[in-house]
Amino acid sequence: MTTGENATLFNVVINGEEQFSIWPAYRAVPEGWKKIGPEDAPKQECLDYIDKTWTDMRPLSLRTQS
Repeated sequence: MTTGENATLFNVVINGEEQFSIWPAYRAVPEGWKKIGPEDAPKQECLDYIDKTWTDMRPLSLRTQS
């Protein structure tokens, strides 16, 4: 039986500034964030998704400035 952090499943979430994070699947997603990518997945799968997808770490408001 798996216990502790290895047993916890996560969701990948993104906010309005297009910043990514992981969030425990058993908790409600905080206001201002929405699920994207893997849902109810192992932590490493979520981190791998973020590593491949979030290529520009600057907030959206900074990226769109001219």
